[in-house]
Amino acid sequence: MRERIATIDYHTAGEPFRIVPDLGIPIDGDDVASRRVFAAASPEVDRARRLLCFEPRGHADMYGGFIVEPDDAGAHLGVLFWHKDGFSTACGHGTIALGVWAIESGLVAAHESGTTDVIIDVPSGRVTARVHTAVDGTVTGADFINVPGYVLARRVPVQTSRGEVLADITFAGAIYAQVDATAVGLSIEPEDVSEVIAFGREVKWLLNDSAHAEHPSDRRLSGIYGTILYSDHSADGVVHQRNATVFADGELDRSPCGSGTCARVATLTEDGTLPVGAELVHDSIVGSRFLARVVAEGVEAGHRATTTQVSGIAHKTGEHVFEVDPRDDMTPGFVLR
Repeated sequence: MRERIATIDYHTAGEPFRIVPDLGIPIDGDDVASRRVFAAASPEVDRARRLLCFEPRGHADMYGGFIVEPDDAGAHLGVLFWHKDGFSTACGHGTIALGVWAIESGLVAAHESGTTDVIIDVPSGRVTARVHTAVDGTVTGADFINVPGYVLARRVPVQTSRGEVLADITFAGAIYAQVDATAVGLSIEPEDVSEVIAFGREVKWLLNDSAHAEHPSDRRLSGIYGTILYSDHSADGVVHQRNATVFADGELDRSPCGSGTCARVATLTEDGTLPVGAELVHDSIVGSRFLARVVAEGVEAGHRATTTQVSGIAHKTGEHVFEVDPRDDMTPGFVLR
């Protein structure tokens, strides 16, 4: 008997998202956060992650999610996000893809107003994909409304192979270190991709076990998830930045990174660069774009917190039924980075 796993694949601003509606393997836990812990410790579930993410069925920069039950009836679905190195706590581009999939698949009925909120429980909390549709039901766009984000530390000195850099550390569903790429001679362009990945990876691991990367209330959210290398292109009153987010252990986000964009909004709002109500134009290394703005303010764990809305779109790229031949000795696969 051949093992089979069915997926529906999307991309959001160039970043893949492989949806698994029914993994067929029990994932236990009282809520999505505890199911993530279970999944990471389960040989069966983790094998399925590697099978779908590793070559020859995936690649080192693949991303996806297992659909699970939500925390309660207040959400439409829950999801466990995964990448080549494990299970993440948040994913904005994946949330956008899930919202579009939920409407296009009929899982959630589109509202006659043309705007439908798809409520999703993720390991870091409850988020919303606000999906916009035309009169004929075609999806025209989607917004990701994240959990509140807040700055944990500012201008942290980090001794790197390129000299000392200053990093801002911000939580926005996951914890990000943010460094000005131009300060170390890097450009957010495809020709610098190898150096961008190497440097982003270096900064992550230098900060990952530091006190700056400790979540104030939930240790499951601690650790640097990614490094955001950015360059500023603001002009004529428009806050415009370009970024490359290097997450997990050297994965490069092709999109401007949904939760990473929220981290940048929280950071730029706190330092006064982005006035509340203004929009951040946020571009990726491949030139795709998210638009983001603060939709609510508050206080979280003693920090000024911002709830951010990130606007983009996701497109379906295909449906797959992946198979495993029991004679295949390269199962579950391999990665070359």
